[in-house]
Amino acid sequence: MELKQVIIVYRAGSKVSKNCADKCARQLEALGAKVMMGPNGVEDNPYPVFLESTATPIDLAVVLGGDGTALSAARHLAADDIPILAVNVGGHLGFLAESSDEIDEFEQVWARLLGDRFAVQQRMMLEARAHKGASGNIEPVSDRYFALNEMCVKPASPNRMITSILEIEIDGEVVDQYQGDGLLISTPTGSTGYTVSANGPIVHPGMHAIIVTPICPMSLSSRPVVLPPGSTVSVWPLKDTEGNTKLWTDGVLGTAIWPGQRVDIRTARHPAKFIILREDHSYYRTLRNKLQWAGARINYRNDHRQAL
Repeated sequence: MELKQVIIVYRAGSKVSKNCADKCARQLEALGAKVMMGPNGVEDNPYPVFLESTATPIDLAVVLGGDGTALSAARHLAADDIPILAVNVGGHLGFLAESSDEIDEFEQVWARLLGDRFAVQQRMMLEARAHKGASGNIEPVSDRYFALNEMCVKPASPNRMITSILEIEIDGEVVDQYQGDGLLISTPTGSTGYTVSANGPIVHPGMHAIIVTPICPMSLSSRPVVLPPGSTVSVWPLKDTEGNTKLWTDGVLGTAIWPGQRVDIRTARHPAKFIILREDHSYYRTLRNKLQWAGARINYRNDHRQAL
């Protein structure tokens, strides 16, 4: 890997993340890299400026924060095939990011990247656009939105909690109507996020699939559905004259969806690319540790399987 043009994004409001970003910038500049750096948060989005202010390809995005910072990087950088090195600095859960405790010195990280001693894990993403009229109408009425974890269609109102009625089509065929708090359309990566909290299945990120999960449905027969990656999921809001139904992408507000409109959600053309440094990287160990499954609360060594 070349390190000629690098962007560094740190978690806004985190001094630990900012100090780490400053240190990384000095080290990369000493190696001859051109570095752009900025914060990412609710009110800070450095990616449009980064992407528009350089004519040369961006070789690497160093993302210092938690899962939210990594999700934001994926949404903005996947379409340009920019690899992401996400390090959990000042974050919390850290499903997507490398642990900063396992990175002794960042100088060693740059040496490994320059020597191509790393792996790249591709993570499926979703894209969505709103349309007006019947399913055959493909003229969009919104921007294109991307998500690494999930698209969520649910109402939002400052005055009251609203029950939504959503009709879902899969590849142009009506499948069900959901009455409840909303609907999740997630990737395998997002299956351990909002989706698992809504009793959806956990799907290995090595699979390509779309998971549809109703949020607190009023019908016990409304169950999660796992679809092939080539499917198009269309969601129609019903009986929402006030326009409270919204599309959320990885928890970030996308756009309002009015009655008579639908949102089409499908697999994005470009996956997110995450750099993996750990030679013993294990998805199942991540599940045990992050979800605190049995065996993760002690040092898990399989001693119980030894013969007496």
